[in-house]
Amino acid sequence: MTGSGAGRPRAAAEAAASPYIDTSKPHPARMYDWWLGGKDNYPVDEEMGRRLVSMDPRIPGIARANRAFMQRATRWLAASGVRQFLDIGSGIPTEPNLHQIAQGAVPDARVVYCDNDPIVLAHAEALLRSTPQGATEYIQADVREPAAILDRVRATLDLTRPVALSLIALLHFVPDQDGPYELVDRLMSALPSGSWLMLSHGTGEFTPDRAKAAGDLYRSRDLDLALRDRADVLRFFDGLDLTPPGVTVVDAWHPELGEPVPVAGEGPVPIYGGVARKA
Repeated sequence: MTGSGAGRPRAAAEAAASPYIDTSKPHPARMYDWWLGGKDNYPVDEEMGRRLVSMDPRIPGIARANRAFMQRATRWLAASGVRQFLDIGSGIPTEPNLHQIAQGAVPDARVVYCDNDPIVLAHAEALLRSTPQGATEYIQADVREPAAILDRVRATLDLTRPVALSLIALLHFVPDQDGPYELVDRLMSALPSGSWLMLSHGTGEFTPDRAKAAGDLYRSRDLDLALRDRADVLRFFDGLDLTPPGVTVVDAWHPELGEPVPVAGEGPVPIYGGVARKA
């Protein structure tokens, strides 16, 4: 198992062998970074990001609302006794990162990040600054490779003890033909009783015309976008015990006193979120 320093050589070695970063095609993680005001994106990401904002000016606020949900859910899970986290689709580091939230509450928390974008790997050093008591690690893999992910996380996480699986704003990029429900089931099936699923997912049911236009734009860039309604998002939690308030728009999930309302304008935040426990 790795700690704050031990994980860095592996990340450096992987970075040296990382695949070429394709700057000719937008990537969701880099667009998300641009919406959050980050610098780790390319003109192709900004161009598409701007196109999407022209369709719905709330998108940067929606991205912040999703990020805030991740932070609240992580704090809630840490307070509930969770000490291990597997964050798939981690995205480009944006402080506070999941491990900073978790280890701020429980310094011995162990966190594994996973993403398929080489630019995330290039910034993995920021994800490996663990507390001395805990551990963080980064692995380069795709959610469509659950067996490979589970095999590699065993170097850092004890899969005989509860793990919180974090899938934040990821599965709406996994189309039905890639079996998103089966992927979640395979991942959760490998985790023991007492584990958790923390998930957020974009929806088009509040603004179907905008959702269709966004889907058309993604397809024109050879990207997948599978916005799902609440009933479809609920399916990801089949067999698990949802914590109140269940699956709801992310800014309504355990809002904290004094937290700014990040989205203003027409309609609810078009992202559902929920947290559920495996019995």
